[in-house]
Amino acid sequence: MKRNVTRRGFLGAAGAAAAASAVAGAVQGAEAPAAAPPKKLKILAIGCSPKADSSTAAALQVCLEAARAVDPDHIEVELIKLAGLRINGNVAAGIPLEPGERDDFPALVPKLTDPAVAGIIIGSPVYFGNMTSLCKAFLERLMVFRKEGFQLSNKVAGVLAVGAARNGGQELTIKSIQTALFSQEMIVVGETRPTAHFGPGVWNNKDFGDVTKDEVGMATVKALGRRVAEVARLVTRA
Repeated sequence: MKRNVTRRGFLGAAGAAAAASAVAGAVQGAEAPAAAPPKKLKILAIGCSPKADSSTAAALQVCLEAARAVDPDHIEVELIKLAGLRINGNVAAGIPLEPGERDDFPALVPKLTDPAVAGIIIGSPVYFGNMTSLCKAFLERLMVFRKEGFQLSNKVAGVLAVGAARNGGQELTIKSIQTALFSQEMIVVGETRPTAHFGPGVWNNKDFGDVTKDEVGMATVKALGRRVAEVARLVTRA
């Protein structure tokens, strides 16, 4: 059977084909826009142990190294230890410092609000099933950022905890810290696959002699570092 093609239909089809060909040629002939270079970003780790040479700091350093390895040319990392610092959580409640009382929190503000900082990882030892008092005071002092326009909003956050037992309260500690970070509008993540849970619960087994010998814990620590870095890159490219 012959198709009944009208002159108007034929010309319309021909015109559409010509237009499509012209568009395709224009697209092929046009130069593709240059891709924007990846932004340099920074990831901080906050060690909330009162001990300067702590297992928590050691675990955070491993975490940061894994984060930097995601993109060594564009990711910088820094570990900040709160050990030895005076941070009074009462200030967040509007209670003034005592005359002559030292306050080290203001010195941390420029680091935390640096526009280059895209990720913050917080680590705490487990004391009686939860975070240290130093960690709690630090989180309470973050109230200033919430009051001043949510300055930590959309920064990626990860948490790890180190305990003296394999199941010594690490998960509860992690969730407690995460709850505070949610209140800052931060993008809270856990470790990536294959475990993909809340965050690393590291076992500081005295028989190991070194917290980095906890192979299970270190695998999750590295996975958290990767996850924070990967999400931070996605956020900063948006």
